[in-house]
Amino acid sequence: MKLAILIVVAIGAMLVIVACSGVSAAETPEAGQQAPDFKLPSQDGSPVALQDFKGKWVVLYFYPKDGTHGCTIEAHNFERDIAKYQAANAVIVGVSVDNADSHKEFCAKQGLTFKLLADTDKKVSAEYGSLMNLVAVKISKRNSFLIDPQGKIAKVWTNVDPQPHSQQVLEALASMNHS
Repeated sequence: MKLAILIVVAIGAMLVIVACSGVSAAETPEAGQQAPDFKLPSQDGSPVALQDFKGKWVVLYFYPKDGTHGCTIEAHNFERDIAKYQAANAVIVGVSVDNADSHKEFCAKQGLTFKLLADTDKKVSAEYGSLMNLVAVKISKRNSFLIDPQGKIAKVWTNVDPQPHSQQVLEALASMNHS
């Protein structure tokens, strides 16, 4: 009897986890579409909009939470490669549902020099199909968008592996700059 109850509880818990994880608020935009516009506060409190980067490539990456292992690896790799992005006329912009103070602390602790944007109302993450439920909270999914200098999405990565991601983006950027 105890085993049967345990099995029912375990199955119930697994169903809750499956039902709550990976649920998107919107479809993920595709390559070729105009990138959804946004205006969000950065780690220093100043507003940053997509249109601020007109004429540049934008690496817009969504990540779950400041200070977590995967997010720190991904941010460090983008920072490590920042000169390569600048040489390719590209900027790095990170977005999560953390607030600007959390981003400020994360940037200071990790030595990050690019913009991290606070999507506390979760609208931008949702517009980019990058919002998911994690049990009782909504967080940003680890998705990235390469946006061309005219504001169109050139490439999309979903469910990103943080370790090789910066190199993957640089390779895509190089191939598009040589096309």
